[in-house]
Amino acid sequence: MALRTRVETPADVPATRRVHMAAFPGPDEADLVDALRGDPAWLPELSVVAVNGAGLVLGHALLTRLRIGDGQGLALAPVAVAPEWQRKGVGELVVRAALAAAAEAGERLVVVLGDPDYYGRFGFVAAGEYDITGPFEVPEAYFQALVLPAYDGGPRGRCDYPAPFETV
Repeated sequence: MALRTRVETPADVPATRRVHMAAFPGPDEADLVDALRGDPAWLPELSVVAVNGAGLVLGHALLTRLRIGDGQGLALAPVAVAPEWQRKGVGELVVRAALAAAAEAGERLVVVLGDPDYYGRFGFVAAGEYDITGPFEVPEAYFQALVLPAYDGGPRGRCDYPAPFETV
């Protein structure tokens, strides 16, 4: 079955929520996405879904604005794939599409908190290599950054996530 990615539409919102609810053990990530939609950090063009030929949403990746030091970048979170489609490349497909959209939009940098083995395939490295720190204590390898083509050496400093992330 052919899969494709596209920007999430308002009509996709219930299906996107269902994917997050199925992919995670509780509603936190689904609630986070819903809360981010009403936050100034929301960038609708960087909310990407993977759909099958019938238009069914199978995966979602979200990039939102966050503050880094005295500049700004993007946060990759959350990423969700319907359980029956996990380990079939859908997550990679939506993440690559979201990152490509960010690069095309002239964004400079993306951070993610996650498994370095998984996110390393996209080019993420320990954020400390770019003098970027997270707002929480995690092993250094898990808070990661990816520089995009427009990266010009900044921003640098501590990341401050949008308020909705405080609830997760």
